[in-house]
Amino acid sequence: MAEQPSNQNNSDEIDLGQLFQIIGRGFQKFFNFIGSIFKGLFHLLILFLLFIQKHFVILAVAVVAGGVGGYFLDNYLPEKYVSKMVVEPNFNSVQQLYNNIDFYNDLAEAQDSISLASALDISTIEAASIKKIFVDSYSDENQKIKLFDNFIKNLDTTTIKTIDFENYLKNFNSLDARFHQISIVSTDNLVAKKTQPAIINSISVNDYFKLQKRINEENLALQDSIYMQQLTEIDSLQSLYKRVLEKEAEKPMQGTNINLAENGQSQNKELALVKEREVIKEKLVELNEERANKSEILNIISDFPTRGVKQRGLLKSYKVKLPLIALGFVICLLLFLRLRIFLSNYSD
Repeated sequence: MAEQPSNQNNSDEIDLGQLFQIIGRGFQKFFNFIGSIFKGLFHLLILFLLFIQKHFVILAVAVVAGGVGGYFLDNYLPEKYVSKMVVEPNFNSVQQLYNNIDFYNDLAEAQDSISLASALDISTIEAASIKKIFVDSYSDENQKIKLFDNFIKNLDTTTIKTIDFENYLKNFNSLDARFHQISIVSTDNLVAKKTQPAIINSISVNDYFKLQKRINEENLALQDSIYMQQLTEIDSLQSLYKRVLEKEAEKPMQGTNINLAENGQSQNKELALVKEREVIKEKLVELNEERANKSEILNIISDFPTRGVKQRGLLKSYKVKLPLIALGFVICLLLFLRLRIFLSNYSD
């Protein structure tokens, strides 16, 4: 009976030793796996360097030829110019704006200068100079915060608790932005300004948006008249309270019987009217701001400039693009030839 604890301790020590051995082997396999990955990457790097060394002359010729070709293209092809306009669509017209710009871009890429000239109300030669038209959202972090604030104002308290700013940003769509930037790439630096009226009118002539604008103007006018009527009523009440106080002050004082409660109550009512008047004034200011922001279906925040600016950037230059394209093409060709040799030898 005395030897039983000793045997149990030995058994526990053996179990712990086996456990540590299993853990140790697990760590060893893990580190060996990590090491094999690095060895594989190093092996691929060496193979790539050997490939470059073996075909260095061919690759260098491809890069030089691409550079020379890019130099001639940059000097002999017409210069491209970029013009940008920032707009603010109202009455849910942003989707129509994107559809119209995509339509213009499809015509430009298809080189259908006749249809593009008709759509933008410009000459065929000017339409042929347009290479690309695109639109993207124009918003920073502050604008997104304002949009989020306006978004949650229309939600109930239960829904607001389930939505935070990060989730809102994850579901943020470019169409939800307040401002949008229209860009035109053309070989004619004057054509963008000429297309501006047609782009704006293509949205403004839509019957649905015109109806929405008219109803909005009527609602704003109605709200404005209500606020003005409320101000008139407040002025009348203030005049009434003033006359009452003046009448009370004209009464002869009978001893020390002064009704301070009624005096204080009248003053509180007048103070409440003053506060209500300030609230209505703030609402009128907001109403005027909304009237200004929605006076047009498509607000122009920044017009197309009179002249476009030259397109800049390394990847916009053929001296950079062509050598990279030539190098990539030659590398793919050489790898394909080596693959054919490997498959031929493997089948033999």
